[in-house]
Amino acid sequence: MQIQILVSGSSGNAIFFELGNTRLLIDAGISARRIEHSLASIGVRAGDLDAILITHEHRDHISGVEVLSRKHHLPVYARPRTWDMLTFRDKLDRNCCRELYDSAVIGQVEIVPFSISHDAVDPVGFCLYHRQSKYAIATDLGVATPVVREAMGYADAIIIETNHDLDMLNHGPYPLYLKRRIRSAVGHLSNTDAAELLSCIDRKPSLHVFLAHLSQNNNRPALAERTVRERLLEQGCEVGHEVVLHMTYPDRISGYVR
Repeated sequence: MQIQILVSGSSGNAIFFELGNTRLLIDAGISARRIEHSLASIGVRAGDLDAILITHEHRDHISGVEVLSRKHHLPVYARPRTWDMLTFRDKLDRNCCRELYDSAVIGQVEIVPFSISHDAVDPVGFCLYHRQSKYAIATDLGVATPVVREAMGYADAIIIETNHDLDMLNHGPYPLYLKRRIRSAVGHLSNTDAAELLSCIDRKPSLHVFLAHLSQNNNRPALAERTVRERLLEQGCEVGHEVVLHMTYPDRISGYVR
């Protein structure tokens, strides 16, 4: 098993999972060339992917999808309403356009989407089930709903948004309308909100957490990690043992291999 965050942030997002012999890419929000290069650096050919899963239609999650799918004949899974927003749909092989409903099985992995609160037409996170393990991804959400908390429960690894520090956002250079959008229930999750979410979910004895989709203007990896760590320590959690925190970056790969 391996999880590789190829890139994560406001400028682009792409996550690679290898579970058993199944290889999946969650979002492709940078160029196909850059994704191919990143995969090659971890010994994976883009043509060996089993599928691309799309969380929502924002450009920082889809900009490389069309070229990757056409070049390597890769199936692409997205919600039906999300497909309606993807202008490149007619350029893909019809057999590569897969509509995702309640669940799907790809190779050895069961994919279960869950709704998230974000300003897209039908945004989702994903739970991936492989053998006895569960992995949860939610990287763009304005608020952690009960649906999200349930999806995160008893996961072996979680990729969760820690987009911004509230003080940095409030005192930063963004215009007021953009600050309001980010802070809204359909915007992005703050470090504090992500920390609170992680402190209240049901957990297995060991959990790996990737802190993802950090704003380059309104956050810092060390600040996100400290905020989450301190909240978990307040709860009595042994950070580094019960919960292992991983940083992610907009310009380099971070991962976990077991």
